[in-house]
Amino acid sequence: MNFAHGGSGIFNTSVDGPNMTVQIDSFENLIKEKVYTKADLESSVALVNAAGNDYATFLLRQHGSIQDMPVFTTILIRQMSLNLRRIHSLGINKIAVGLLEPIGCMPLLTVASSYEKCLEPFNLISQNHSQMLLQIVQELNKELGKPVFVTLDLYNSFLSVISTMQKRHSENPTLMNPLQPCCEGVSMEYSCGSVDEKGEKKYCLCKKPELSFFWEGVHLSQNGWYAVYMMLYSSLSKL
Repeated sequence: MNFAHGGSGIFNTSVDGPNMTVQIDSFENLIKEKVYTKADLESSVALVNAAGNDYATFLLRQHGSIQDMPVFTTILIRQMSLNLRRIHSLGINKIAVGLLEPIGCMPLLTVASSYEKCLEPFNLISQNHSQMLLQIVQELNKELGKPVFVTLDLYNSFLSVISTMQKRHSENPTLMNPLQPCCEGVSMEYSCGSVDEKGEKKYCLCKKPELSFFWEGVHLSQNGWYAVYMMLYSSLSKL
C-alpha cells in the first residue's frame, strides 16, 4: 500500500499534500482499524524515501541560496530518525531507506551548464544528507541489535549510471546525454507539457525516450529508473 504523495516531503513543502508524519498517521489508523494484522506487519517491508522536495522548497524560499543548508539538513535528519523509529514501533521489522539522489545532476540545474556537468555545490548537499542518514541508520540498527534498516544508495547509483551513459554518449553522439531531459520546454518560460493560450504545444520530446535517463527537469524516465534499479539490485537481497 502506498502512503506517499507527489511533491510532499518530511516537512510541509510548496505542494499541498500530507507530509511524512501525516502519512505515518494514516498507516497507524489502518492498524487501529485492524486492516493489518500483527503477522501482516511482521512479514512486510516498508520503503521510506523523501527529502528531495524538502530541499527544493528550502531553495525556493531562499531564492537559490545554499546558506544555512547544513542546519536545515540536521533538522531534516533528526525528523527522519523519529519517523523511522515510529514506523518500526508500529510493527515493521524491515525498512528500506533511500539515500538522497545527487540533486546537482537534475536537468533543472544542469541546464545552467548546457547539460554538460552536474553542479557540485548542490551534490555536496546530497552527499552530506546521505552521510548523516547513513550514520543515523547504523545507530538505530546498533540500538535495536538487528539490521531492521537497510539503505538504498541512490546517490552513487545515479552517479554511476550517469557516468556510464556520458561515456557512451561521448563515444557515440547519437546516444542521449543523460543530463539532458527527454521532455523540455521550447524556451525558458515553458516546461515539459506546457501549452500556450491557443493550446499549441510549447515543449519538445526526444526521439528515443527509451534511451533517456531524465524524463524532464527532475524525474527519471522509465529507462533511468531501471538502470538505477539494476545498480541497487544486489543490496535488495538484504530485504
